Amino acid sequence: MLRFVYVVDDDSAFRTALERRLKLAGYEVATYASAEQLLDRFPDESKPGCILVDVRLPGMSGRELQARLDELGSTLPIIFLTGRPDIETTVQAIKAGAEDFLIKPTSSDDLFRAIDGAFARYEVTRAKKGKLDADRARLAALTPRERQVFELVARGKLNKQIGYVLGCTERTIKAHRSRVMEKTQVQSLAELVALAERLGIHRTDGVVTRLTATGSLVISED
Repeated sequence: MLRFVYVVDDDSAFRTALERRLKLAGYEVATYASAEQLLDRFPDESKPGCILVDVRLPGMSGRELQARLDELGSTLPIIFLTGRPDIETTVQAIKAGAEDFLIKPTSSDDLFRAIDGAFARYEVTRAKKGKLDADRARLAALTPRERQVFELVARGKLNKQIGYVLGCTERTIKAHRSRVMEKTQVQSLAELVALAERLGIHRTDGVVTRLTATGSLVISED
């Protein structure tokens, strides 16, 4: 499988040398003179890839690019390169999710080790994203009323309590609950709760749930 490395650096000589080294190692390489260029020609994230970016760039800095990619939901790991190491910047970049921080000139061993780590992270991140996308698709298949039942069941409410909140009979809630289990493809309450947690719908105890006039659920302290 092809693996792509996207190099962002304003030093043309360095870009050319790095591109040559990466291609000899078997990588597909695209280079950019600025962060803005990469954003204008955004990489295809369905293909395994990582970004090598200089910290100090004209215009948008490497750290600013990292923040922008995070806002866009990018799954491409980032490896920072710098000729002037700065402990504070390094710490901030790593805390923000950077895969590695390399000092120019970097050895081939350090470079390829960092790239291998980045691709390993890419595979894990893409797998998690694929699972989350599938979970969201299952949730989207629910009707508005089934979604309400799903959320209340996930929060530990009994059929009788849910019926009271939604103004339905317990028998109707049982029917909704059965369809929720079928559409979300879960076999047990534990699986349904786990699905809700992955989607950010957490179970809460000691709360009162009420329905607003628009049909949304409001959680308040008992």
